[in-house]
Order: sequence, then structure tokens, then C-alpha cells
Amino acid sequence: MKNKIPGVVISDKMDKTRIVRVDWIGHHPVYGKVVKKRTKFFAHDAANVTHVGDKVIMTESKPLSKNKKWVIVKAAK
Repeated sequence: MKNKIPGVVISDKMDKTRIVRVDWIGHHPVYGKVVKKRTKFFAHDAANVTHVGDKVIMTESKPLSKNKKWVIVKAAK
């Protein structure tokens, strides 16, 4: 089964491509402190329906370009 991860669109300046920020929360391996981490993913949006601030769910796909390996499945405004 392909991974599905939620995120927030932070850029919609490219055609059919969105930059999605995903926030991760984990524990530091040595000190045990809760650590927040952010990752940016390039995601394919074929219909150009999402905009900055939209919450989306992405799924893995075959590589669509050098950086794009995710596809936006569902958008919730």
C-alpha cells in the first residue's frame, strides 16, 4: 500500500505543481525531548484546484520529474 500523508500547501506558483509542507513530531534519540520537524514536498496537482493554505492528502507515485514524486489525492479547504 502506498503511503498517504497530510500536509499544507505553501506555494502554488507553478503549473500543476504544489509545494506541500508536512510537519513531523518525534523524540530526540538521546535526550528524549519532543522535536518538531518540517519537510517540503513537490506534489502533482493535475487540475490546479489547490491554493496556498489548503490542507491536502498526498500519496506516493512514480517519479513525475526530478523532484516530484507525490500526487495530491484529496483537498480540504
